[in-house]
Amino acid sequence: MSAIVVYDEVVHYEVLGRGPGILFIHGWVGSWRYWIPAMQALSARYRTYAIDLWGFGDTGKQPAYYSLDSQVELIARFMDQLGVAKVALVGHGLGGAVAIRFAARHPDLVARLMTIGTPLNGAAINSRFTTATIPALIDWLVGKGPGSDEITAEANKIDPAVIQASLLYLSEIDFAAELGQTAAPTLMVHGEKDTAVSPPPETWLNGANPNLHTMAFEEGKHFPMLDNPPKFNRLLADFLEATDLTSLQLKEEWKRRMR
Repeated sequence: MSAIVVYDEVVHYEVLGRGPGILFIHGWVGSWRYWIPAMQALSARYRTYAIDLWGFGDTGKQPAYYSLDSQVELIARFMDQLGVAKVALVGHGLGGAVAIRFAARHPDLVARLMTIGTPLNGAAINSRFTTATIPALIDWLVGKGPGSDEITAEANKIDPAVIQASLLYLSEIDFAAELGQTAAPTLMVHGEKDTAVSPPPETWLNGANPNLHTMAFEEGKHFPMLDNPPKFNRLLADFLEATDLTSLQLKEEWKRRMR
């Protein structure tokens, strides 16, 4: 277990591999642990980091730090303490919201940005997030499918208050403007069968930032990285290396739908 100290609280992270940096940021259910397959797949060419946000996993659980802005500041302090100059950010759900806000505030620290199942605003989030218990959320979002053991193992470490605090914050903001100004190549991925978070409307990208693209992950739910790890990892690897996102070619491992 690796850790740093921020505000006298432990912040847990793990690291694997060497090369340009990638930082994985988990969502509302789980922790750093469900990123292990992606970290292993990319560690031959990249230095992969995965962090537990405030309120999750083995990181401190002080409600004063549960706002989205505090989570963003946590990423900034993490990079500063580890001496990481620039990373590709990969954020899922809540982690994607953190990554979007971080990229808007620290564009010089972000090489690329991928979000998975991330809402643009509170209206895109299924209301079950606000009413269900953590075990019920896990059953709904993951069930007994691939990766469920990794998520269930960390479930008792989640402070339910952090989920509610983040949902309250997201209900009051809209990321469209911040994404419209993103300088880094950005890919927003949504599972075709994700019932937890609605994708952006089809018309949303008309005239938008040319650096910004969306993709529907075929047959994917809210955790496409667990539904089909080889397909997701190939998509991520291609995204990290592409000079022009619109020129990505179809691969057998995944089906492309881009705007």
